[in-house]
Amino acid sequence: MSDNDTQLEQQPKPDSALKRLEGLVGTWSIKGRTLDSKTDNVSALTTFEWLPGGFFLKQSFEADFMGMKIQSLELIYYDLENDTFPSLVYSNLAGVPIPYRYDIKGKDVIITTDLGGGAKMTGKISEDGNTFSGGWRPNPGKESSGNVAYDFIGTRIK
Repeated sequence: MSDNDTQLEQQPKPDSALKRLEGLVGTWSIKGRTLDSKTDNVSALTTFEWLPGGFFLKQSFEADFMGMKIQSLELIYYDLENDTFPSLVYSNLAGVPIPYRYDIKGKDVIITTDLGGGAKMTGKISEDGNTFSGGWRPNPGKESSGNVAYDFIGTRIK
């Protein structure tokens, strides 16, 4: 066995828990509305893809949120100690990375952030894996913090 073969065998491998993120991989078209609207006022296109090596899931996101243009890049990884998937979002709306946490069990997805008093997204991936629906809500008592409540449905387009 050569030194190169030994080095390849000793390289770390992604934790198998990262497979729980696999249902997000692809490109999604998202439509939604804030709770006070009778028509859709949220639209987005998002793509999840693995970075080489399989340790990080990258999300590229573009949205029109009530007329506000949002663009961001997110990197998601696995935290073994807490069995969650922390992430950092780099957005055109903030000069610092915004931390989020994903918790995925089967088809159920929960995403939380502490930004602006905190918010939580509760969602579900359909059994066939082609739709993803849910809603974002500010933490109780923090409704005026800037986190806007809205519901959405995403359709896999790729």
